[in-house]
Parts: sequence; structure tokens; C-alpha cells
Amino acid sequence: MMQDSNTERTTVVVVGGGQAGLSASYHLCKSGIKHVVLERSQRFHSWKKDRWDSFCLVTPNWQCRLPGWHYSGDDPNGYMVKDDIVDYLEGFANSFQPPIREGVRVIDVDRCPNGKISITTSETRWISDFVILATGSYDLQVKPDFAKNLNPDIVQVSSKSYKRPSDIPDGTCLVIGTGQSGVQMMEDLWIEGRDVRLAVGSAPRSPRIYRGRDATDWLFEIGEYSKTIEEQADPKRTEAKTNHYLSGRDGGHEIDLRDFALKGLKLYGTVSNIENDQIFFKPNLEENLDQADESYLKICRMIDDYIDTEGIDAPDRPVFTKKWKPKVETVSLNMKTEGITSIIWCTGFKPDYSWLKIDCLDIRGRPIHKRGITPKDGVYFLGMNWLNTWGSGRFLSVADDAEFLVQDIMSKLSIIDSSKNIAVSI
Repeated sequence: MMQDSNTERTTVVVVGGGQAGLSASYHLCKSGIKHVVLERSQRFHSWKKDRWDSFCLVTPNWQCRLPGWHYSGDDPNGYMVKDDIVDYLEGFANSFQPPIREGVRVIDVDRCPNGKISITTSETRWISDFVILATGSYDLQVKPDFAKNLNPDIVQVSSKSYKRPSDIPDGTCLVIGTGQSGVQMMEDLWIEGRDVRLAVGSAPRSPRIYRGRDATDWLFEIGEYSKTIEEQADPKRTEAKTNHYLSGRDGGHEIDLRDFALKGLKLYGTVSNIENDQIFFKPNLEENLDQADESYLKICRMIDDYIDTEGIDAPDRPVFTKKWKPKVETVSLNMKTEGITSIIWCTGFKPDYSWLKIDCLDIRGRPIHKRGITPKDGVYFLGMNWLNTWGSGRFLSVADDAEFLVQDIMSKLSIIDSSKNIAVSI
């Protein structure tokens, strides 16, 4: 344990300098609560360094609602590209000058004998009454164990490190995974005329424009985005769901993999094993495409019902057709024979809480909390997907969650102050 000369004290320590951590800082500043934000790299690092060049939002700009800094540009229904997102975030940070220390790595968060919280960092040790953990959910890539069996001559690329098609080796590239990153990276390579193939997982898809409006506009108006995790039929399943795939590129469009297949894109089912040059697939391509379509149609039906119930004048509902389906499912192939020289793994991420020594995680390694408040005194989480609503891990609702946590901290500080006053009067 560090000596007192290397120890600093504050009321709240916020771990993480992304949009969630700085949203907490905004409300802490507004409430006059002494705090510090610790960021291991630079603020908004993931937006600056962990996104590919053509990255853009898949939700409309109007949903960018950071505290005191709602989107105010001239394209509310557009989808900001990477550099514009960074400008928006930097504008937010500069609007209130948060007390952030960048390049500070948190080594551990633990409980002091006196009940306060100890945060040991690469620079110093902090003692605080409260800690808000806003480190996000995308620290460690989830990759199957059999990935280590791949022929080392085949280049493996993480979705976090992919930047542009020109960085991918010549030859055929196999993208594994069809979450938002997977389908957009596939499309990025496809647009550049690269030879790309796609292993299709169980991710759902969404319409983009449906009956005259962006589907996310309809869902917001219907009230889907205000429903809490506790209102979901199966909260744990909802919490673990992959995001629907669609795109905001070039004005926004939906992505139907059947369209790409008609144009020549080779699709496979879920990867089940790799043995050197041989790769194996589950025979579930058609099943996965059908499941993605069912998610798409469920959203369409929800919008249709709302239009009918409210008597809204909208374009007629379109006729849905499955434009393509596999005749034969490939269950294995030799990557060397097929000319596959690279793989992009788009198989998801998970948070890294190896530095968290206070026991507030469940057996899955996920935080135990209710809207970010844990059963452990003074410990909070912020910025996670479905912390409270669909928008909790997004620009749409992170401000609401941050304000809620800061209000809880304020109420507990009031109790502490009242206890001190009672003690003094006695």
C-alpha cells in the first residue's frame, strides 16, 4: 500500500473517460461534488483509435443527447461519420472542462479497512467515498478457442484493429460474425472490390427506412427505447443480445445478406472449428438468415400495429420476400485451396474487470446492479448496454443514467452530512 505522500483524496472517482464517464463528470460538476476522472489512454480513445475509417453511427444524429450537449447540427436525420463523432464528443468535453487525468491506468479498486474505496493507479493512489466504473463493455475480444489452431500463415485481424481495406492482405478475406461490425466491414471490403466472404452468425437485423420514416424514429415514438431491462420478458437474454445490423453509411440503408448473396457474396453458417487450413461450419446458414429476417419482421409488425392503432397516415406496408436462400450449405472448406489469406474476427467483446477487487460480479462476470447501483456501498456502474434501457450504452440515454447515479450519490452524501451534524450536536 502506497505511503500517504502518494495518496490523494476525493469524494468520487470515475474510472473511464469516454462518453459515460464524462457524462457522470458533467453532473458531478453541476452538483458541486469533488471528483476526478481517470482515463488509461486519452479521452474518447475508443472513438479515435478503435474504429475503422468509414465508421459512422447507425442511429440518427438527433439521438446524440449527451448532457447539455444535444446534437445541434444541420443534419439531425443523418448519421455522423467518425471524425464528426469525435468533434461532437470533444465539443461536449470542452463545454464544461472535466477534471480528467489521462494516461492513468487503474491497477485495482478495493475496499479500505475504514470502508472507503481505494483506487490504485499507475501514478498514485486515490481514496474516495464513491467510485463510478464507466469502462464500457468492449475490452477483451471474444474469440473461440479453436482460433489458435489456424494456420499461422493466415492473418488474423481483430474488429477493433481493422481500419481500411488496403490494410488487409491480398487474396480472399473471410469475415467471421454478423453483428454491426461484421456486416459493415464486409460491406467496406465489398465496396472496394475486394474478394470477401462472410460466416453468418445469429445476429438480428433491422429495417432502416420503413413506411416513410427511419425505423429508430418509429421505435422511439412508440416508446420501445424507454422500456427498462426489468420490463423485458427475459432480462438476461435481452442483456446478452447482439445489436441489430444495419448501416448509416451514405445516408443510411438496411443490410439484407440475401441481396449480397444474389450479387455473388459467398455466405457460410456459424464457424464450428478450425484445423490448420481446414475450417468447419454449422449447417445453419438458412436458419440464421431466417432468424435475422424474423427480427426484421417483428420490428415491422410493431410499427404496423402502432400506425394502425394511432390512425397515422403512412405509406402502405411493403411486401416482404426472401430474395435468396442457400441450395446447399457448405460444412467445411480448405482455406488454402480457396485462397483465403486473412480472417477478420467480429465475434464480440466482453469487459475486463480483473482489476476490480470488490466482489460485485455474478458468475458470468457481469456486474450485479440495479440501474448501475450495486449492493456494495459506494460502487456504481455506468455506460453498459441495457444498464437501464436500450439507450443506456448509447448517446441516447447515457446522460439520464449518469444523472440518476449522481442523484443517488447526492442523497447518500446528505445522509452522511446529517449523521455528522447529529454527532456534533450530541
